[in-house]
Amino acid sequence: MYIKSLTVDCYRNYNHQTARFSDKINFVVGRNAQGKTNLLEAVYLCSVGKSARTPRDKELIGYDKVRATVRLTACKAYGEDKVEISLFKNSPKRVSINGMPISRIGELMGVVSTVFFSPDEMRIVKESPADRRRFMDIALCQMSKTYFYLLTRYNKILLQRNKLLKSGSVTDDALDVWDMQLVEAGSKIIKTRRGFIANLSVVAGECHSYLTGGEERLELGYESIDGGTADEIKEAFVAQLKADRARDRLCGYTHSGPHKDDIAFKIADKDIRSFGSQGQQRTASLALKLAEVEIVGRRGEYPVLLLDDVLSELDISRQKRLISKIKNYQTIITCTHIDDELLRELSDYSCIYIENAIIKQ
Repeated sequence: MYIKSLTVDCYRNYNHQTARFSDKINFVVGRNAQGKTNLLEAVYLCSVGKSARTPRDKELIGYDKVRATVRLTACKAYGEDKVEISLFKNSPKRVSINGMPISRIGELMGVVSTVFFSPDEMRIVKESPADRRRFMDIALCQMSKTYFYLLTRYNKILLQRNKLLKSGSVTDDALDVWDMQLVEAGSKIIKTRRGFIANLSVVAGECHSYLTGGEERLELGYESIDGGTADEIKEAFVAQLKADRARDRLCGYTHSGPHKDDIAFKIADKDIRSFGSQGQQRTASLALKLAEVEIVGRRGEYPVLLLDDVLSELDISRQKRLISKIKNYQTIITCTHIDDELLRELSDYSCIYIENAIIKQ
């Protein structure tokens, strides 16, 4: 799969611009504050229905504008898919796929698969478990609509259970009803995530070793309720909810479940979430994203890799290793300049220049 073109109207600092991409590496070049990242953000928006930078759609609409539109055309093995998203100041966004409006954002998942990375993505490694859960969920939602709807169901059940706990007048029988539903959905989420992280650990370890020239190797671990099979997870989940019930009542929220899970990142048995250097955390998060591309690609078509201002964070040897790794599938990279030594590593690439929100191919 690759993105053929992207048109933005009144989006961020753009009025009306169109970018066309090659199916290999695309450099988006320009000085700071010209709109490079906004272009990547618009691509990502068409992939998952929301920005990678803000939860507020209104911030994506140009200054003094009331509406913004993004149109994307992707080429896939069976033909083209067109996604159009319209954003409004005072009403919900509208999404259409191949000219047909969709009513649920879940229908967008997997239509345009992307993997987004920027220096801010270091938070996956060094910040809160919520960032790591978000990484897992976005990846899995793009791979499976079933997972998206399962996660949506779990979150709704969790919300209702927490409301009941906060009411202060909840009976054990009422909690038992919600616990059964929570365990049913939650155990499937845990099993899916555990399998995903097990596969990802192998590939991420290979990518990390490659990026570091064999000096280090990354290992991932999924931290959750115990159990290998769905039945084992259910049994352990039920027991944990029972053990937590008094504490849940006291605090007014649910202490156990996939909404509390985490990913461990280790290099030579050292937990780099807390004890890794910035360089280790940066390389680990990049290896994680490259591994995600490989995992998704092995299931079918490769997703589009979106790299925002990554080259400036790497020395020239790691830049070369990165370029060599990604040169066979579509990548869109923003940068302020391109080193000639790096370009000599490539035989097929495209450059897009942006100045004052004007795109020059």
